[in-house]
Amino acid sequence: MGMTMTQKILAAHAGLPEVHAGDLIEAKLDIVLGNDVTTPVAIGVFEKAGFTEVFDREKIVIALDHYTPCKDIKSAELCVTAREFAKKHNITHLYDVGTVGIEHALLPEQGIVGPGDCIIGADSHTCTYGALGAFSTGVGSTDMAAGMASGLNWFRVPSAIKVELKGKLQPYVSGKDVILHLIGMIGVDGALYQSLEFTGEGVSELSMDDRFTISNMAIEAGGKNGIFPVDEKTMEYISGRFGREPAVYEADEDAEYERVVTIDLSELRPTVSLPHLPSNTRTVDEAAGMPIQQVVIGSCTNGRMSDMRVAASILEGHKVADGVRCIIIPATQQIYLDCLKEGLLETFVKAGCAVSAPTCGPCLGGHMGVMADGERAVATTNRNFVGRMGHTGSEVILASPAVAAASAIAGCVASPEA
Repeated sequence: MGMTMTQKILAAHAGLPEVHAGDLIEAKLDIVLGNDVTTPVAIGVFEKAGFTEVFDREKIVIALDHYTPCKDIKSAELCVTAREFAKKHNITHLYDVGTVGIEHALLPEQGIVGPGDCIIGADSHTCTYGALGAFSTGVGSTDMAAGMASGLNWFRVPSAIKVELKGKLQPYVSGKDVILHLIGMIGVDGALYQSLEFTGEGVSELSMDDRFTISNMAIEAGGKNGIFPVDEKTMEYISGRFGREPAVYEADEDAEYERVVTIDLSELRPTVSLPHLPSNTRTVDEAAGMPIQQVVIGSCTNGRMSDMRVAASILEGHKVADGVRCIIIPATQQIYLDCLKEGLLETFVKAGCAVSAPTCGPCLGGHMGVMADGERAVATTNRNFVGRMGHTGSEVILASPAVAAASAIAGCVASPEA
């Protein structure tokens, strides 16, 4: 029996001719990632275990993105711990305030990750890099500590679900709508510890930003990882960014899949996830009219340049509704600068939005948009669990940047087509 794309990458990094679903393997790591929340915990484990050196200072990335600029004393202390460790071990890739971006937008942008890589990150949305044809997955801080010390990690080889995409996206429908639709189909545990492997003619119709968004939320279906084939768009994206030789893997024709899910992109409508699960999906038409108090456009899921452009195109010449706070967060410093150059920041400010420096902030109820009891937000983030963005009595509706921007103007869930 042949291997899936994910299995081929894992086999190569384990130095094995083949692997099969369920095998336990030890694989070499190309990148080990942590942030300001998870890295200090990993450092504690690293030092308690008696490790004194990292395996490769150029293969460890620390991005201080969650609670920065530091919101309180505790977050400041966490950042100090991470900074001192990075300085002690001469870590090449430390991204701090002024240079940091939301990690899962930053690493692809900076060319740190690429096709064929094996990547772990102490953050569940590390699966984002599957958009580049890499095996990338989230781990705990203990695994991060072991990875920093040894450059190795144990994996149970996942089985896979093939997601066949066909057709072409309609206007105002994006990668966010694709992944919300899929999660609504299979549920939040529908791909539990499985690889979501996206294939089909429809892949070529998706931009790289669409693919990043889709891979990012594979974890919200329980997936171990999400992964796309490497094509011309992938190679164009990494050109001039990725300094290593890319390794391109393709699934065998006789690769084994647990099941096949087919999605016709042309049939999709703008989609939202109502509280309190990403799988609680509706078309925007079915949810239209639900009143809101806040809109957040940003995050590792939808804070990229194309997201900023879509939001600005809808907000141009309009005002955010009375009683609604609209918070815009470009995901990296480069995206912020590009927004400035293109005049998008002026559009946002004139519309009555608050624009933030790159941060995860409100996505996890950290800062820059924490909600009170009874408040509801439309957000381009990735989770809408109880209390995710503040008080346990608040609610989050997940949506694309287009729906979020239209909702900010309307003061309620609204279609961008309206």
